[in-house]
Amino acid sequence: MPERKRVAVLADSDTRWKWGVTTARRLVPDHRLAGYLLRGRATPTARQLGEVGVRTDRPAEVTCAEFLAEIERERYDVVVLALVGGAVQAVLHGARALWPAPARRPVLVTGYVGVVYEKLADGLLLRHGADVVLANSRYDAERFRAVYEGVGADAGAVTETALPFLGGAPYEPAGSRAHTVVFAVQPSVPDSRADRAYLLERAAGHARKHPDREVLIKLRSKPGEHTTHLEEQPYQRLAEKIPGGLPANCRLVYGNMGEVLDGADLLVTVSSTAALESLHRAIPTAVLTDLGIREALGNHHFLGSGCLASWDQLDAGLLPEGDPVWLAAQGVRPAGAPGPADAGKADTGPADAGKADTGPAHTGPAGGPAQTGPRSAEGQDAYAVARARVAGLLAAARLPSPAPYYTLTTAPGYLPGILARHRLAPDGTPLPGAARQEAGESRLRRRLRAHLREAARGAYRHGVQRVAPVIRRLGEL
Repeated sequence: MPERKRVAVLADSDTRWKWGVTTARRLVPDHRLAGYLLRGRATPTARQLGEVGVRTDRPAEVTCAEFLAEIERERYDVVVLALVGGAVQAVLHGARALWPAPARRPVLVTGYVGVVYEKLADGLLLRHGADVVLANSRYDAERFRAVYEGVGADAGAVTETALPFLGGAPYEPAGSRAHTVVFAVQPSVPDSRADRAYLLERAAGHARKHPDREVLIKLRSKPGEHTTHLEEQPYQRLAEKIPGGLPANCRLVYGNMGEVLDGADLLVTVSSTAALESLHRAIPTAVLTDLGIREALGNHHFLGSGCLASWDQLDAGLLPEGDPVWLAAQGVRPAGAPGPADAGKADTGPADAGKADTGPAHTGPAGGPAQTGPRSAEGQDAYAVARARVAGLLAAARLPSPAPYYTLTTAPGYLPGILARHRLAPDGTPLPGAARQEAGESRLRRRLRAHLREAARGAYRHGVQRVAPVIRRLGEL
């Protein structure tokens, strides 16, 4: 029996952790999984990790330099980089410094956690150099290749897939049960207090107009927690200022999005990736136009989807349905749509796939209920091509050194700053002291450092959500 592959996932937020782990399961179904969180302002709390719907042990928290030392020592087969572009670029240059010549090294995989509607060229070029750059749809794959080819870079790493966490039971109309509307909010879209208060009031107004419906305001995080995008105006605090409070049939909820969608009859959002999860399950889905259709909001991505609608239209009873052609281009195939059976229906591999190795950095059993996985427009397993590509790379005796597009020749005024933020020198090697040596350090000292780090994060988050808005308002006087 062949030995299971060792896979490491490095993530920098709760949603990217979810993407990274589910991507690893799709690409290498029979594996041992080691989890790492890149230390930073968006490092998720234990509650946030528990809410994303992937069952694992808590991953180890590391710096970029510490992670590079780890992958050199542990010799993983595959490394999934579920990070923002700058962090991906730092790891790629660090890997290039570790393996400057063809060598037996891990396959480096990266991609995007959801809808790509901003900083397309910047984000993609920062990811160039990975062995596999996953695109969540045919539409994305075409755009990704065009960017790489447009600068003369190799586009061979771009591989079409679908969002790895698409799944869940097909939508069943409410029937005799209460009609449930889910408003999936976003940390920074829209960003102004007035716009966020407006959307919250409209959701509450919908509940008042339809007392037979339940309206759930699905929140991403609690005050004091951070995601990739800063949330300066939490909906929890805005709800406290609604005269008379939220109506009885409108409430704030947390939890895994997939579980919330299990009981949804209508998903409403500005531009959240939750819209694609909802459409995959054939749930009526509305992308709001109340604040305009603008690039800054990201809802322009849904042009042609058939889902653009306003709260006025929803109040009047509209239940938008996705356009089949648009959905196919976006890598979304609604549950129940005709087509061949999906070869990747199970969300997980064998029952013991992803079983922990040793040490706190490793995850537990993959687990999780079976569900219909992502499919291509033709109804085939959307990850079959990516799995084959990874398997081919794993079979190679040696892999070439990572070759990112950005180098000291192509971006001498940009790259050094990116690497410096992760405490790497311009050649990708760690700066002195970047990788902390904890050997021989007492448990009390490690615990004290962790508490101090968490306190500093709390102070930073308090400043963002409490102090910064006050200073901004004072500046407008």
